[in-house]
Amino acid sequence: MGNTTARWLSAQVDESDPEALSLLGMIYLRAAVAAARHQDRPTAADLLNRAELLADDLGSDENYWQTGFGPTNVLLHRLSIELDLDNVSYVVEHGRIDVDHMPQERSVSHRIDYARALSMAGQGDEAFGELRTAERTSPQLVRNNPRVRETLRDLVKQSPVSGGSRSSEVFVMAQRCRAVQ
Repeated sequence: MGNTTARWLSAQVDESDPEALSLLGMIYLRAAVAAARHQDRPTAADLLNRAELLADDLGSDENYWQTGFGPTNVLLHRLSIELDLDNVSYVVEHGRIDVDHMPQERSVSHRIDYARALSMAGQGDEAFGELRTAERTSPQLVRNNPRVRETLRDLVKQSPVSGGSRSSEVFVMAQRCRAVQ
């Protein structure tokens, strides 16, 4: 459906209209995420490349129609897709990105993804730091996210600080997020 919508819209888009570029770019990004979640790397890569071309045409990060579309959002989606495709080392290597200028939901989602990758790579302290920053930014997005719960359960298991202690910062956050009892 995403590809069909994107094909139809791309024929309608005035390439000088930044709002239209943003909408089409986000359709490509969402379709790329769907492809990655079905482990379809070639389709995800193709759709990401199409979105990247539109972001380059747009030239900057914008928030037309609340899309937050632009070069940074394409990069953030690329990282999220690589995580879905189990390319953890890529996410760890390229994941340190300034997201403070992005819409709150997007910046928090990136921090959650990056924390997941860091945790999977055995970098628990850095992962927990990303989750703390995300929670300060938007507690409701963090506390209700299944990926956060999964990451926190892993951090509790691997954290030498927690050692099973219910008073560790990791354990306390895991309780707040309903990752542990």
